[in-house]
Amino acid sequence: MALPNHGANAHHVYERLRIEIPETVIDYSENVNPLGPPKFVYERWESYAPLITKYPDPLGEPFLSAVANYHDVSCENIIIGNGAAEIFASLAKRYENKRAVLIHPTFSEYEATLAPYKVFIKEIIATGKLPLDEVLDEVEFAEVIYICRPNNPTGYLIPLEEIIQIAKYARRYKCEVILDEAFLDFIDEKESFIPYLKDFPNVIVVRSMTKMYAIPGIRLGYALASGTIVNDVRSRMPHWNSNAIATTIGAECLLEEDYRMKAITFAKEMREQMTLFLEKWNCIVLPSSTNFICFQLPDPARSKEFFEYLLLKGCVLRHTENFKGLDGKWFRIGMKESSQMGYLQKEMTMWFEENLSS
Repeated sequence: MALPNHGANAHHVYERLRIEIPETVIDYSENVNPLGPPKFVYERWESYAPLITKYPDPLGEPFLSAVANYHDVSCENIIIGNGAAEIFASLAKRYENKRAVLIHPTFSEYEATLAPYKVFIKEIIATGKLPLDEVLDEVEFAEVIYICRPNNPTGYLIPLEEIIQIAKYARRYKCEVILDEAFLDFIDEKESFIPYLKDFPNVIVVRSMTKMYAIPGIRLGYALASGTIVNDVRSRMPHWNSNAIATTIGAECLLEEDYRMKAITFAKEMREQMTLFLEKWNCIVLPSSTNFICFQLPDPARSKEFFEYLLLKGCVLRHTENFKGLDGKWFRIGMKESSQMGYLQKEMTMWFEENLSS
């Protein structure tokens, strides 16, 4: 029985497996900042009410200018989306009947948005270090390559030097590079490709406000690229595609430097603690640089019973059935508050002691 293709909305997993939903459910399958939105969102919520009766700015102001200031780029090189998902959907038509390279396992939305446009997809499997020579070979014959950095679901951060090398090679062969930096906020802006965009008109960087700022419900993302690409993508988007409350909150979020640093520190601490716990039970944990980790049981054949055991305890992990290269034998855990991580470790320990102890 196929499980849902995305994390979050945990009730869909219970419905699909016909498991009764426990009274308390903690959804580790989604990977949004567990600290919640910046405090100002709640403190100023009533002040956003007047925006409901006004049409939003068609280009996404004031968020558009806030992004330009944050990254020190021109507004002409930015497009605002109703979440990064809308941007990926709008980009896909550029490659109709063309050839794309996807590096699996990775975010399923790339393939899903390309599917309606009869794009030929060349797949490369890499759970960690890139097979760089293979990537470059395929770039020669492709119109676009999608790269998730840091990668979802593995957490692997491809070195920036390799991304620059790929971008240079792709530029030579008139291949575009879509660089998904949705989780880069949890590392350091010094790792971003954005400062290099002026030299690479073939690269499109997509960013999300969902993960770091914990605002998935209001949908907000953006992309940075050459003016030509921005105009082309915008021409396929509906007018007023970003709402006024989202763009106002988003602009204010980009000013929250202390909040951002606190979230980075907290995610790192939880990630390291959980990695040590899993390794103690001889699980394989992929090295991650963001707010989630990907791991495999010592005996992957027992993955299904482990997953369903935790569901009964109200712990929803992200399955990997739809991630090529992981094929359901791995799990992803999004970091949560300390008490919730403790609860997960307690329930995992119960299963490990019953099933892994000699």
